[in-house]
Amino acid sequence: MGRSALFLVNPNKPDALAAAEALAKDVLPHGRVLGTHPATNAAPPDDASSADVLVVIGGDGTLLSQARRFASLGVPMLGVNMGRLGFLAEFDVASLRNMASTIFGDGALATRNFSALRVEVIGKRSAKPRFTAMAINEAVITAGPPFRLISLGLAIDGYEGPVVRGDGMMVATPLGSTAYNLAAGGPIMGPDVDAFVVTAMAAQSLAFRPVVVSSGSTIEITMLKVNDEAPGTGTALVIDGQTHVHVGSGDRLRISKDKPLLRFVQNPLSNYWSRLVGKLNWAVAPRMND
Repeated sequence: MGRSALFLVNPNKPDALAAAEALAKDVLPHGRVLGTHPATNAAPPDDASSADVLVVIGGDGTLLSQARRFASLGVPMLGVNMGRLGFLAEFDVASLRNMASTIFGDGALATRNFSALRVEVIGKRSAKPRFTAMAINEAVITAGPPFRLISLGLAIDGYEGPVVRGDGMMVATPLGSTAYNLAAGGPIMGPDVDAFVVTAMAAQSLAFRPVVVSSGSTIEITMLKVNDEAPGTGTALVIDGQTHVHVGSGDRLRISKDKPLLRFVQNPLSNYWSRLVGKLNWAVAPRMND
């Protein structure tokens, strides 16, 4: 009978809808297409819960947004890259068409589970969060305008750590370790590592190094000195580069492991380490002139 597929298409990618139509024809000999929907932030469509696989056509950003949208359903997600990098979206149109019988037929489907972050913002005089979100790549506190140095207090599992002064701080997942965390000097973590990494951004200290903590830990970041002179501007919490929330002095950020595990379909012809080499140029030697 094969698998039931639901297509989620980035409406801002000109070729994405045409790709969905072509891929749907490849599914039909092996499984079923339940429907095609735009990849938005709206509530999941009714037919999503009946799907065996969610095919997200866009790029890494589209896959992240749809993973948050559908996380509670636990349905495996397959990313088809129509963007520039395609590190998380492991398939392109050609490779998925070639593997249609494997992916949409009755055979075993290779998937990998990832942990996400539960991020809560708690006000200075409150015990309950005023904002809660899921972060799949990272949660970032960024200085924001007027871009003066900020001070953040760090605590892990209730134990007080250092005060970090600089441009901000982030907590990243293994999945997100190759994104903003990597650009900020943090470590690359293997996809099966059950941990999170805390990385400071432009810290005013040579002694602060990224710290890897168990995914069972609770990380708290207190806003000691931030840019919050004008309402709605200044220092902000940024979730996966897509959601922005203003934070003020005295606010606390509480970060822990979120409950839903994210499931992504793996490309049988690719692997994490080859993508590090091929897409992120891991350990590529300097070019030498003859």
